[in-house]
Amino acid sequence: MLRFLLVLILAPTLVIVAYRFVDPPVTPLMLIRLAEGQELERTWMPLERISVHLRTAVIASEDNRFCEHHGFDLKALGQEIDAWLAGERPRGASTITMQTAKNILLWPGRDPVRKIVEAWLTPQIELLWSKQRILEVYLNIAETGPGLYGAEAVARAAFAKPAAGLGRREAALIAAILPNPRKWSPSRPSSAIDRRARQIVTRIRQLGPLLDCAFGAG
Repeated sequence: MLRFLLVLILAPTLVIVAYRFVDPPVTPLMLIRLAEGQELERTWMPLERISVHLRTAVIASEDNRFCEHHGFDLKALGQEIDAWLAGERPRGASTITMQTAKNILLWPGRDPVRKIVEAWLTPQIELLWSKQRILEVYLNIAETGPGLYGAEAVARAAFAKPAAGLGRREAALIAAILPNPRKWSPSRPSSAIDRRARQIVTRIRQLGPLLDCAFGAG
């Protein structure tokens, strides 16, 4: 039993170490979607071959302080706790690193067990990977549409161009649909998604040096 527990604890860490150098071949969510009958469309792209507009748009949309925090956005987390205490519905304070930990090793959902394991894995990724590697992996494995994963797949499907060629507005539209990519489309945006994309473009200008890590290579 002790050996089993040690393996259970150490195996995810070994996977994280491996994925620092080796691109994840598949994720639990991809396998779940395949079992549900969906296709799997993904083409891995190194970070330098993904438009900087998409890199900055995803940070501006998903995790403003990605370049400076160490896996957890404590300020956003504090705001979520304040909202909960005030009787409001928390919007979530999940960082890009936390989402990457979930995507490479865990199952979808909001159950407490998954969140605890995610919190255990997140600082390990921050310690063992560079910010550029975290962003590169996230942009290649995130669900970006029905059967689509990563920047290249959604760029080809939505705009008939490679991820490297995405413009500012196209990138913002992709970032805007990430909270629910199976429901929303960057090529056929609703008024709410269009408005969200414009807000992302504005936020990119406001963040300035907080986006510096997006300009490095993977």
